[in-house]
Amino acid sequence: MLGMELSSSVDGVVDNIGNLPLDLFAETLQEILVHLQEQRLVDFIETWDKFQRSGINLDQQAVQDIVRLMSFHFRLAAKSNLSADVLISKLTESSRKWSKPMLQLVQRLWTEHGALLHAHQEMLSMASIGQLVDMQWKLGMAVSSDSCRSLNSPFISVLLKYMDTSGEMSYKSFEMTVQQFQVCSVANLL
Repeated sequence: MLGMELSSSVDGVVDNIGNLPLDLFAETLQEILVHLQEQRLVDFIETWDKFQRSGINLDQQAVQDIVRLMSFHFRLAAKSNLSADVLISKLTESSRKWSKPMLQLVQRLWTEHGALLHAHQEMLSMASIGQLVDMQWKLGMAVSSDSCRSLNSPFISVLLKYMDTSGEMSYKSFEMTVQQFQVCSVANLL
């Protein structure tokens, strides 16, 4: 089912969306778009509480399903650089229960924010280098080396432990002279 887990059918989620006031749905969609840009998760409890204060009596799971459905479609549209019209087509393919005002709202918000979210997704995919987990370094004295001109020259040895984009732990080690290290440090400060 769309490659995502929903506790109920897509039609059931869209039925719940159809029962929301337009302004509350707009606020929820804007919150989802902001969270996708910032690579953060939407706070389901806060969203559910907002629904409750507005008189919408959905359980927490139903609110979570609404957020997941719309996050999935926005993320898909951003990664695929879909136009607002194509996004609306995808939504109507997933369920015929969408109301015209809700689709018009999604179309308007995607037209306003879609390009920015797509650019952000592109930047993230280009910059997907993983996450630094640990860095160890030590200062040593060269006894023999290809890069040190003379013996007994100080060098810096670095071991990086990082999680690559697939979640695998990897290690990278390298050595450099103190002078090379200083050049790198100064270059990073500029």
